[in-house]
Parts: sequence; C-alpha cells; structure tokens
Amino acid sequence: MRSSFSNQNQVKSMHVLILCWILKTQQPHSTHSHILFVFLHSQTFVCVCFSSQGMAFSLQERQILGIHGLLPPKVETQDLQAMRFQNNLKKMTDPLEKYIYLMGIQERNERLFYRVLMEDIEELMPIVYTPTVGLACTQYGHIFRRPKGLFISILDKGHIRSILDNWPETNVSAVVVTDGERILGLGDLGVYGMGIPVGKLCLYTACAGIRPEKCLPVVIDVGTDNETLLKDPLYMGLYQKRDRSQAYDDLIDEFMEAVVEKYGQDTLIQFEDFGNHNAFRFLRKYREKYCTFNDDIQGTASVALAGLLAAQRAVGKPITEHRVLFLGAGEAALGIANLIVMAMMEKGMTQAEARKKIWMFDKYGLLVNVKEMDSNQEAFVHDSPGNVQSFLDAVNIIKPTAIIGVSGAGRLFTHDVLKAMGTLNERPIIFALSNPTNKAECTAEEAYTLTNGKCLFASGSPFGPVTMGDGRVFTPGQGNNAYIFPGVALAVILSGVRHISDTVFLEAAKALAEQLTDKELEEGRLYPPLSNIREVSVQMAVKLVEYVYAKGMAFRYPEPMDKKGFVRATVWNTNYDSFLPDTYDWPGVSYSPKSN
Repeated sequence: MRSSFSNQNQVKSMHVLILCWILKTQQPHSTHSHILFVFLHSQTFVCVCFSSQGMAFSLQERQILGIHGLLPPKVETQDLQAMRFQNNLKKMTDPLEKYIYLMGIQERNERLFYRVLMEDIEELMPIVYTPTVGLACTQYGHIFRRPKGLFISILDKGHIRSILDNWPETNVSAVVVTDGERILGLGDLGVYGMGIPVGKLCLYTACAGIRPEKCLPVVIDVGTDNETLLKDPLYMGLYQKRDRSQAYDDLIDEFMEAVVEKYGQDTLIQFEDFGNHNAFRFLRKYREKYCTFNDDIQGTASVALAGLLAAQRAVGKPITEHRVLFLGAGEAALGIANLIVMAMMEKGMTQAEARKKIWMFDKYGLLVNVKEMDSNQEAFVHDSPGNVQSFLDAVNIIKPTAIIGVSGAGRLFTHDVLKAMGTLNERPIIFALSNPTNKAECTAEEAYTLTNGKCLFASGSPFGPVTMGDGRVFTPGQGNNAYIFPGVALAVILSGVRHISDTVFLEAAKALAEQLTDKELEEGRLYPPLSNIREVSVQMAVKLVEYVYAKGMAFRYPEPMDKKGFVRATVWNTNYDSFLPDTYDWPGVSYSPKSN
C-alpha cells in the first residue's frame, strides 16, 4: 500500500467517506465492517452504490459522489427497477428461493424492497413472513449471506450495553427480540430464530410505515436443546444446551435495562417466540416497568378477537352468547381467552361468567379440576362436563359456537369434528390459527366443504379461495398478527406510551373489525384484504393514538390536535431521496472590498 495519495485519490477517498456516511444514515442494517470494507477497497464502490438506489442515481449525483463510470450510463427510474424485481420473482417457483432473493434486495436497495413488498403484500407477505420464514429459519445457517440484526449471547453477560453501542443506528424506537426457543410451530431453533425479528420488523415498515432505521432485530443466544442443530457444523450459535439458570434471567434483565438506557424509556420492546413459561412470566415482570408486549400472547389475542367480532356480525349473536373451545392451552390460547373475557366484561358480564364461556383442550385432555396444570391456566379450569376422551367428545358435550386451534400440532380438526360443528351450529366459527401451513388444524377447503359452506373460517397461514360444488366461492380470512402489531407499534411509538395495557389490544381488535365491509363479510372474509393492510394499520394507529391520549397513557407532548394528520405525516415512503446538495445564489453580493 502506498504511503501517500495523489490529489485524485484524495478526492476519491473523500467521495468514499461522503457516500459511506450517507449509506450509514440511510441503512438500518449497515455494519462497521461493511463501512471499513469500503474504505479499504474503493474499487468495490459500485457495490456500495447499489446499497442505496443503484442505477437510479442521476448524472449529477454520480458526478458529485465520484461514482460516474462505475454504473452503466443509463439512469433508471424506481418504476423500472421495480418491474425488473417483480419479473425476476415471477420466474421463481420455490418459496425459499424467493425469500433469499427478496432478502438480497433488502440488503442492496432497501427502498426498492419495501416498494415491491408493499405493492404486492398479499403475495409476498407469506414469503417474508409465515409460512416461508419458518423454513428460512430452519435453513438459516445454510442460506446465510450476511448478518442482519444484533446477536447477543449469554457469554456477553455484563457487556450488553457495549454491544448495543456497536449497532450503527443511534435513534432506535422499536426492538423485536427472541431467544429462539419456540419459533412458530417449529420448536427450538436457537440463534436461527433471527429470521423472526427480521421478518416482523419488515412488516413494521411495510404495513405501518415505521422507518426501517428505527427498528432493531435482536436474538439472544443462550444455547439450544435442539440436538440436530447441536450436531450441525453449519449451526451459527453456541454449541451448548439452553441455559435455564438464574444467569438467563439476569441476561434478560440486563438487556432490558441496556435498551432503555441507550434509546429511552419509551422504546418499544416486542417479545417474540419465547417458550410458554418464559413468555408469560416476562410479560408479567416487565409490562409495568417497560414499554413492552408479547405478540404471541397479545397480538394473537387481538387478531383472533377481531375475527370473532366480525363473525358476530354474520351470526347475529353478541360475543356474550358464544361458547369457545380451544384446541391448545398455551400462550396463544390463554392470550386470546383473556382478551375475549375482557370483551365480554365490556358488554356487562362478570369475569367469572365470562370465563365459564371458555374451555380448553390440550395434549392431556380437557382442562378440568382433576388435572394438574400451569398456574396460567387456572382461570379456565372447570368441573368436568362428562366423559371427554377426545376433542370430538368435547365438541359434542360442550357444544361450542366457536373452536379455535392454537395447538401447533397439525390436522386435529378432524372431519368428524368439522361435521359436528356444522351440525351443532347454523354458522359455526372455525379458526385454525397454528403456523406454518402444515401445522394448521385443518385447511380452508376441509372447513367449508365439511360444513357445507356454513362456517366462518380463519387461519394463521394463508389459504386460497375455495369453490364449492354449487359454484359458491369463499375467500378465507387470514388471522395474521400483522393486522395488529404494526398498527399498535406505530401508535405506541408516536404517542410515547410507556406501558402497554391489554385495553390497547382490545381497542386494536375493535378498530380492525370495524374496517371489514359487509361485502367482504359476504365473501367469507373475517379480515380486510391484506392488500389494504397499510391503510388498515394507519387507521388503527389513528384510533389508538386517540385512545391513549384520552386515557392518559401518552407521554408525547404537546398532544397533537389533528391526530389523523399527525399519524399520516410520519408514515415513511419508498421514494428515493435526492443526494444533490442544496445550492443557491446570493444575489447582489459583491466579493470585492468597497472602494472609496
């Protein structure tokens, strides 16, 4: 390496410094090593250009930034770039291949990635999130290209703040964190669970317009109990059994303290895919101290309740008259059940009366008083209604108006169960919410066919329209948490909420259900089309901002008078920024001294 630079190289180095600063301020996933790489290898400058907007740089921008000649001569519009992107996607048939391609575009041109994702959210959400993200997580070490997010291990205990300081963005508003113990319905994936926070935060931006640089995905690696991963040479986490000692709790405590110390007390921290036991106790432990929620418990609850509120319009029966039987009694079931209780109490029932309307059936059978159970389940334990040996027995004896599957165990809504629901109810409500698709309790086709088109159906993963033998076409609802958590996050961030009450998720459910039109309900939908999710999320955020200010939960002052305008003004868009400096003349100014 030469010890000195020519004037031309000094200018080129200055251009590199300028562009690196620009890219660092534009990109939430930049790393110091990437920036250093540019300093050391300015010949790869063209690659860095694509990290911003590729061939959309104007001629003037290319000249000013010193990248003219490093890109083909053509100046492209974002429209043309998006068309190329979409054409390439259409050529691909393998969902994992599409996922890898999409994530690559996100690394190179973030605004283009979000534009295409937003324009085709109905087709691409199943790629960037469930079900394909589950497959991507299982294959994380095999498809790895470059790191995204922050990786904290239990060996870093005592040093988490310094690790946060390594993250290039200093103004983070939202953190999504997982420890990888319960990834979707796939179990313990350890550090491979990073795909979930990355995917969730993609939807923060695509669905609610939260600026991507304000989002931080985190995985906390405390080991894994997955023997397959522990024997896999390509596994990227610690080769040790999951630490369940006090050191684990101390690490999470330190993480929470470090986040608010660095980014502020109102930083939103979303817990994702923790094991059932830890999910509940961390929610209880932190909810009054930090701005936090657990999407598996509260987000799932809110979207499920929204589906029930929509269904009651079709059934013509208020929620207080429904009996709900859950298949599964974990964090999702308990979260949904507790929010249903809140909704019933709002309509005048006592808590005890509402809880009697809800039954749960897990892998050990119906939750009744003779069984030992988790303390979180005690509120929904009842006296035995009779001889219940199977879920079908439970359906026939309890006679529920709605069954909700959150077991993660696959096709347990058998043909007999579905037929029984169709016999017992004029409009049976059937929610098969487990993810990914192969874990769903039944398919949409099974639900509609075996109830002769009478059911109101929703699923966690997407199913296509179902055509009945008589020509009727039903469009199944997808009870995707993405209808809830982006809008909630946007409202919480903008209003400065410090502690998120369950009432926020109750209001979110009502705001979502209200946006379903009568025509959509007639089509079989229980949720608005995913293609409208940006508008759905923004309208929900407006409602929630109004609610938290009215209830004294907001700490962002002064309170905006026009809350709708306030929310909409903050929504991030995908248009490219100009890199041209602000230049102007000083008219009438003389640069010569005055003469006598």
